[in-house]
Amino acid sequence: MGKAGHGRFFEDFRLGETIEHAVPRTLSGGERALYHALYPSRFAIHSSDEFARACGLTASPFDELGCFHVVFGRSVPDISLNAVANLGYAECRFLRPVFPGDTLKSTSEVIGLKQNSSGKTGIVWVRTRGVNQHEETVVEFVRWVMVRKRDHGSPPPGASAPALAAFVSPSELPVPDGLDFRNYDFVLAGEPYRLGDYEPGETIDHVDRITIEEADHMAATRLWQNTARVHFDSTLREDGRRLIYGGHVISLARSLSFNGLANAQFIAAVNAGSHVHPCFAGDTVRAWSHVLDIARTPAPGVGALRLRLVAATADTEGTVLRDESGRYRPGILLDFDCWALVPT
Repeated sequence: MGKAGHGRFFEDFRLGETIEHAVPRTLSGGERALYHALYPSRFAIHSSDEFARACGLTASPFDELGCFHVVFGRSVPDISLNAVANLGYAECRFLRPVFPGDTLKSTSEVIGLKQNSSGKTGIVWVRTRGVNQHEETVVEFVRWVMVRKRDHGSPPPGASAPALAAFVSPSELPVPDGLDFRNYDFVLAGEPYRLGDYEPGETIDHVDRITIEEADHMAATRLWQNTARVHFDSTLREDGRRLIYGGHVISLARSLSFNGLANAQFIAAVNAGSHVHPCFAGDTVRAWSHVLDIARTPAPGVGALRLRLVAATADTEGTVLRDESGRYRPGILLDFDCWALVPT
């Protein structure tokens, strides 16, 4: 009777503690096939071993976001099982590619705690690292999540919100070892656009749309072994609706961005990310990108685009994020600021 765990509530976290997450995950081609089935991702370097080898890699790596989901999923039972919502991300860097046969595990350090004014929930900030079987870090990121309190009357911890970098500096962008875009095949990639074809201030409407199916979301959330109750238990919300995992929306938006950004082959870093409004099954998602900056990397033929990838419901008109008061407009689902590697 007493052996089943109920997950951590807000008052169970301690500033500075390190949590080792259970259940390492060995990845195979099956995960890649399922990722491409769930999200219509067409980026060539994640689809073809031969294309990847022509770009200096040993084989086609797993999609970075797929790796993110796996590492994130390890952390959920210890961090966000009792979450109301996952709120945002910062300081994310994809440090090494992941290939079939690699095994990933996760650890998280609690770097911030702050109780909300209602006294019913609090914000927990963690820095999560995913490492492979060689104890090499493949991805690291900060995320913050709103977690329920077990006892609304329990005393709050001292408020301590971490200071986070506004963005990852171009000089700190990780580039996969051996990556070389000098002989990049634009025909096979699907579009002719290079780094110099984009300008800061440009907006790209990705045109296509995807309606979120309950079955797809359930399959994805189980695939990543994400056990957060708000994704499965319809009794946890007053409206009786299951919340779509925010990472599902990120991957959908990224797949939509292929139309106009087909040569943005790798996400190297995530500067900031916010799940602005909740997303539910039946919502139709569209996406657009604002080009924020361009940069060069030391790798031959490889540049970087800083992109603000936005996902919104299909009835959200235009590509403006905020209203005159500075608040996000209704219908905005995701505000995702990232660096992507492209050919120069």
